[in-house]
Amino acid sequence: MQHSQTHLRSRPISAGHLRAFEAVARHLNFRAAAEEMALTQSAVSRQIQSLEEEVGVALFLRHTRAVELTSAGAQLLLAVQQSLPRIDMAVRQIRQSAGRKSVSLTTFASFASMWLIPRLEAFQRDNPEIDIRIDASDVAVDLEVADVDIALRYGPREAMPATAVRLFGETLTPVASPWLLKSSPPIRTPADITGFTLIEAGDAHRTHLEWLTWRRWFEVNGLERAQPKRWLYFNYAYQMVQAALTGQGVTLARSSLIAESLANGDLVEVLPQHRMDSPMGYWLIAGPRNALRPEIKAFWDWLQVQAVTTRETIGEVPDPDTVDNID
Repeated sequence: MQHSQTHLRSRPISAGHLRAFEAVARHLNFRAAAEEMALTQSAVSRQIQSLEEEVGVALFLRHTRAVELTSAGAQLLLAVQQSLPRIDMAVRQIRQSAGRKSVSLTTFASFASMWLIPRLEAFQRDNPEIDIRIDASDVAVDLEVADVDIALRYGPREAMPATAVRLFGETLTPVASPWLLKSSPPIRTPADITGFTLIEAGDAHRTHLEWLTWRRWFEVNGLERAQPKRWLYFNYAYQMVQAALTGQGVTLARSSLIAESLANGDLVEVLPQHRMDSPMGYWLIAGPRNALRPEIKAFWDWLQVQAVTTRETIGEVPDPDTVDNID
């Protein structure tokens, strides 16, 4: 099949013939592909011919007793092999969830790991008929176009939409494992911190989270030139806390994410009188389309109850921006 450049199409192709193409490309045999698909060999051949007409170039070289992919066919096969399994998976999930109540939410990875997931079993126990789907990513999705019901976000008030509901704020406080403190010199003043390995986010100085850094904490406490024994850097807050839990150093932790670890004694505030205020907060945002579905309302209300518990644990006065409904 020969095609000139003028015959190349610009519109998207229909997807109906892609399975036949993938089967022929995998077997390099029209008959074997037809048997797999329970079609006649001529039917598969017609589908491939129609696909080639749509693409505008030959996808196979047809020899007397063999079939060979062209370079264009190999390029298309790579895309099809990546796409068809994802489509099949999506269809399976849609079929499985048809008729079921579900809530989808997006949040950032550390919040999901440290705050949401440990509490989620209680909601599932009380609401066994509701499926929960969590997309944990540090990239904020566009709620106007994403298939998401609720977003849990982190940032200052001015970065949030007007409809956002504040869950709680935070302070920053130095924490360490109790057994590390037992085997080390006592920490009585901010200067004593420098005798320990300090755990910090590796990219905090290059982002809007610079106020989370030890450098800022030292400046607040009049130690602008202080340097620790050594540094230990991680990408995520939950990694930093995990390192502190295992005694690898002292981290400047977000109070709202470690409240339970402090309450049960897994972590200890080493200088509670030197907490540092944070301008950031945790926010609850409803997606624009499905906010009134009963299962979403149930999960929304449950999240706010959990937020009350966190505010009480970290000693935060109830915030006037926090409301009890999504209307």
